[in-house]
Amino acid sequence: QVRLVESGGGSVQPGGSLRLSCAASGISFSISYMGWYRQGPGKERELVANTDSYGNPRYADSVKGRFTISRDNAKITVDLQMNSLKPEDTAVYYCGVHSPSRIYWGQGTQVTVSS
Repeated sequence: QVRLVESGGGSVQPGGSLRLSCAASGISFSISYMGWYRQGPGKERELVANTDSYGNPRYADSVKGRFTISRDNAKITVDLQMNSLKPEDTAVYYCGVHSPSRIYWGQGTQVTVSS
């Protein structure tokens, strides 16, 4: 029943911007944290940014000052504005939603940053 749909991924040149959006449906539980994670080629999945129920953000050091996370509790969406993108940002980006017992994941959306 739970479904998370990510959108906004694509290819962009270094220094460019993208905005990722995650829309959740079939939610029958209270949501605490919502966030974005990524997995680059040959790397483990890592936290990019998340936000608690009140919208307080937390960012990985590698994206501070460049990315901004936001959430809408009414629409059950979480967005990630990505500016000044670098080649090392290339990864599959996953939306994660925290239920009281587990994290639900989206299918992922590819972000490629190259010249």
